[in-house]
Amino acid sequence: MNILEIIAKKRDSKELSKEEIEYFVNGYTNGEIADYQAAALIMSIYINGMNDREITDLTIAMAYSGEVLDLSRFGENVVDKHSTGGVGDKVSIILLPLIASMGIPVAKMSGRGLGYTGGTVDKMESIPGYRTNIGIDEFISNVEKVGISMIGQTLNLAPADKKIYALRDTISCVENIPLIASSIMSKKIASGANKIVIDVTVGKGAFMKTKEDAKKLAEQMVRIGDLAGKEVRCILTPMDQPLGYAVGNSLEVVEAINSLKGNIPEDVKKVVLELGANMIQLAGKGNNIEENKAKLLENIKNGKAYQKFVEMVQNQSGDISYLEDTSKFEKSKYNSAIMCEKRGTVKEIDAEEIGKLACFLGAGRVKKEDKIDHIVGILLNKKVGDKVENGDVLAYIYANDEEKLREAEKRIRDIYKIADIPENFEKENNAESVERTKENVPIEESIKTGEWALVTVKKGKFYKIKRFFRRIFG
Repeated sequence: MNILEIIAKKRDSKELSKEEIEYFVNGYTNGEIADYQAAALIMSIYINGMNDREITDLTIAMAYSGEVLDLSRFGENVVDKHSTGGVGDKVSIILLPLIASMGIPVAKMSGRGLGYTGGTVDKMESIPGYRTNIGIDEFISNVEKVGISMIGQTLNLAPADKKIYALRDTISCVENIPLIASSIMSKKIASGANKIVIDVTVGKGAFMKTKEDAKKLAEQMVRIGDLAGKEVRCILTPMDQPLGYAVGNSLEVVEAINSLKGNIPEDVKKVVLELGANMIQLAGKGNNIEENKAKLLENIKNGKAYQKFVEMVQNQSGDISYLEDTSKFEKSKYNSAIMCEKRGTVKEIDAEEIGKLACFLGAGRVKKEDKIDHIVGILLNKKVGDKVENGDVLAYIYANDEEKLREAEKRIRDIYKIADIPENFEKENNAESVERTKENVPIEESIKTGEWALVTVKKGKFYKIKRFFRRIFG
């Protein structure tokens, strides 16, 4: 087999065989195929595309290019959860102990953050003593002992994907749905689950900026899963503004702990319940989505979800006194309350810009080798749709560098967009709310009116589950 012939086939829009794809993936991973040859093939794929069979063969070849975790000891329905990333996304920290409290085993490997999207591992390491870098035997033992373990990616999972992704980044071939889908799914397949729920975030703070692209990505991952023998379900969730109120590692952990204790922000709750209800269904523990949500809420109310989180943290050497009393978490050297300077309604909080600002303060990485500052970040006080008065606190900034704090104070005022309130606002808003509670509003119409729909994609179909929230425009 010859890499030049493979490049020429895809250059001419021809279909690659399974063997040709495996030859490329193995050869490039092992260093037998040069970067410039791999770049030529990736660019040809970017331009001419792949069919579903080719994409699935690429996914599986990348998944099996390294170690593959075997979770079969935990039953025939092993469920995993993945997010395509966002700002303020602390969902895993809340959802996974909640799922484990339902008696469903959770063996979760998570990545670190890079850029403005935070990583679950970095957030968990905000808890003093908590160990994320543990061996696979201990990882499996933890799940058998307490029903859950959340660690970093200690296995050499999908090394071909890491290498190909790095190459794509250097040749402007990142934004390609078949390549994105195969990248995500290769890591999920290598992680050992046979049922996968994926939170596909969409909006300004997400990788997918439009609902149309998010739907295409979701449908592609569902098709890959179907051909690879994995049941995949994708939930599209909004990321135009940050999720919840906290953005930054320890700040998000505190919000997650408070959520497990029952004080959960409404937008976070809806995402957690939707993802969790689908995970329960895929695990074979409850077929009715709404009943599953009720079960999840009950385990938050009765304290079982929080207790499961405590068990996991304690089992991995974390200091649980910080969970019991979150005021013990270290505070930043500087903090500043950002005041509103006019009366109005919060029209927009650009999630990407908030994420970049938190990264600037030190909460994220620009390069992989950058060190995280776990205690800096941003705590929002007002969200989209909130009415504000002159002098109200919009947000709090936490920093360890005074110059960065002053710069952040300037930038966050530009990020918050405040619209004037019309004189007849209350009357119009109340009438509009009644109109939009009708049950049969189609997705297209709800999008058109600025109202978000939380949707599920499974087996190639696009379902409306429920309207998620309504943004008020001035």
